[in-house]
Amino acid sequence: MLLVQFKNKDGARHVGILENDTLRVIDGYTTTYALAQAAIRNKQGLAALAEASVGSTTVAYADVTPLAPLDHEDAAHTYVTGTGLTHLGSADARDAMHKKIGGDVETLSDSMKMFRMGVEGGKPAAGEAGVQPEWFYKGDGSIVAATNEALAMPDFALDGGEEPEIAGLYVIGDDGQPYRLGYAIGNEFSDHVTERQNYLYLAHSKLRVCGVGPALLVGELPAHIDGVSRVLDTDGNVRWEKAFVSGENNMSHTIANLEHHHFKYQLFKRPGDVHVHFFGTATLSFADNISVQPGETFEVQSPAFGPALRNKLTVVETQVAQVKAL
Repeated sequence: MLLVQFKNKDGARHVGILENDTLRVIDGYTTTYALAQAAIRNKQGLAALAEASVGSTTVAYADVTPLAPLDHEDAAHTYVTGTGLTHLGSADARDAMHKKIGGDVETLSDSMKMFRMGVEGGKPAAGEAGVQPEWFYKGDGSIVAATNEALAMPDFALDGGEEPEIAGLYVIGDDGQPYRLGYAIGNEFSDHVTERQNYLYLAHSKLRVCGVGPALLVGELPAHIDGVSRVLDTDGNVRWEKAFVSGENNMSHTIANLEHHHFKYQLFKRPGDVHVHFFGTATLSFADNISVQPGETFEVQSPAFGPALRNKLTVVETQVAQVKAL
């Protein structure tokens, strides 16, 4: 099942089940968040509640404005986070000087040591905890862009490059239990030039906007996901294109292990909060020496997630931060 949050032509919010190019509108719930909270409190599956709540109204997907597939009315109650070095092959793009993880571990870079740890211990037996992945914080709900919205890069950034990824979408129940609603396609978007200067700049490079959606895939993630990542020039022509794969068959960690090492912290189990957690990628235009320019468009698409995610790159002016003493 694919769920889409959207605004109709009158600006009213709705949630609908996407089938081909048509949305079957859900009655009684105007947000995915409200639908999920009702499912949690009723101890009912999200897909079952959505199907049971569908009314008689339908609308063409082309006639609506898609929103991010999950949000919170207070952006501060959404955490956007992620894990890196989780996909087989991703180490080549992240650390081109070290392409092999065999041999003496002391000869490897820190990134390759982390990647090797994941390969060796990222898929523990069910119910057990494996090795910790690389983890980072991106921001709160204010940084999430829906499809067709711009990705605004600050003018101090040295680069703005896409990272086509799958994100897990979660709501924390009243009892502090994390509930996964499902998954969405995403563009995690990072400043790879800043990160390349020194891996300790990773935190700075990740404090950027991101794109998520437009559809929420309810249920379990297929073990193999095919997708395509593109950069379109200002005329809409394909400037760069590469296929990508995801899903656990193509990862060095299980989804459960990545989830454990995020939600093991009590901070991330506050009732009512929303979490958008990116699972990593193995495909970057930056690795092919592409520098995306303002006005160009990122496109991330995978058949499993329905319509493509498209975001145009823009630049916003910033000023030196001034702090005033009281």
